[in-house]
Amino acid sequence: MLQLQTERPGLNAFSWIILGALLLEFGLGLAANLLNLRALRYEVPRELAGAYNPDDYRRSQEYTRATTRFGFVTSTFTLAIVLAFWFGRGFPFLDQIARGWGLPLVPAGLAYTTILLGGYALITLPFSVYGTFVIEQRFGFNRTTARTFIADRLKGLGLAVVLGAALLAAVLALFQYIGSFAWLYCWAAVILFTLAVQFVAPNWIMPLFNKFTPMAEGELKQAILSYARSVDFPLKNIYVMDGSKRSTRSNAFFTGFGRNKRIALFDTLIAQNTVPEMVAVLAHEVGHYKKRHILLGMVISIVHMGVIFYLLSVLLDSPGLYRAFYVDQPSVYTGLIFFGLLYTPLELVLSIVMQAISRRNEAQADHFAATTYDPASLAGALKKLSRNNLANLTPHPLFVFLNYSHPPVLERVRALERTKAEAP
Repeated sequence: MLQLQTERPGLNAFSWIILGALLLEFGLGLAANLLNLRALRYEVPRELAGAYNPDDYRRSQEYTRATTRFGFVTSTFTLAIVLAFWFGRGFPFLDQIARGWGLPLVPAGLAYTTILLGGYALITLPFSVYGTFVIEQRFGFNRTTARTFIADRLKGLGLAVVLGAALLAAVLALFQYIGSFAWLYCWAAVILFTLAVQFVAPNWIMPLFNKFTPMAEGELKQAILSYARSVDFPLKNIYVMDGSKRSTRSNAFFTGFGRNKRIALFDTLIAQNTVPEMVAVLAHEVGHYKKRHILLGMVISIVHMGVIFYLLSVLLDSPGLYRAFYVDQPSVYTGLIFFGLLYTPLELVLSIVMQAISRRNEAQADHFAATTYDPASLAGALKKLSRNNLANLTPHPLFVFLNYSHPPVLERVRALERTKAEAP
């Protein structure tokens, strides 16, 4: 496989598709951000007036403006780096370095990818530092110390080496040596890898970054267990996560499956809400389980990965794909990178679809919590969450369409009020 020789490198149809997709994605993001800033309102919406004082609301708008400006700088820099590396013929230059070491294909591919992604991570590291220690610090969110920040990066690097490199090596080897049906073997390998990670993550991976403590006996735990019994939800593992170690933000989530399934509540969430509000938040998470959202998401992810590997198998032998990036010696590892860029327009469409599905799932989980517990308690928790996280209460519809995995908080509160009004 991949014994072909490409034509003379240069711009072609692949180049224009990829360039157009990158510019379209950038342009859409810019338009959505500008419209989002224009959609900011000076008055607190009626439904959330009691949860916000004027200072809270002013700070939420300032935070939206600050993060929007920072996001524009970050996305512009990222696009510039990609285009400069591309048209500066950085891809073939790096390929020559990897080939010059005389390594077999798989080690050469690992070296190429490590240098490429590692270099990108180093170049963009200052943005992560600024976002955490300047913007988040300015608005009172950041509790991450320099030591924790560095430790997180090193742990992430370690996981990438141990898990990511093994998976990438398998994909490279399969596409190089198996032939036409390599994409099926890769698909199966990634499915098994994903399931294995889901199984071990709660006990082995997540504790590397946060401490998970079983919830102590008390009013909150009893209220949660009582609700779980009322909706026939088998709940054994309730954990409190030390989210305050890094931020004042709060959240709750499901993780794992089978015996390793657990609910994790941020310690900041518990500190900010009453017992009924906490039970309502948990009812929302149970709603995801009852509505099979987690299973649906996993199925969609598996199908998505199968489509990616099939398209990759079709395009990996296309001379024009390599010529578009000035590479005259095809390889599986460069093909993977180039395909990732070519996949940009389809990925943009799929991300919009997935965001829409996620917003629908969140609305269904809200409705489940409202009908099995108390809509007023969930609304109260959402109001506090939005205030404490300085959420934008009036996002523009295009920004929501492109970026929101949850419905805007105002929309969620209004839906809960309608459910409350319709209750017998």
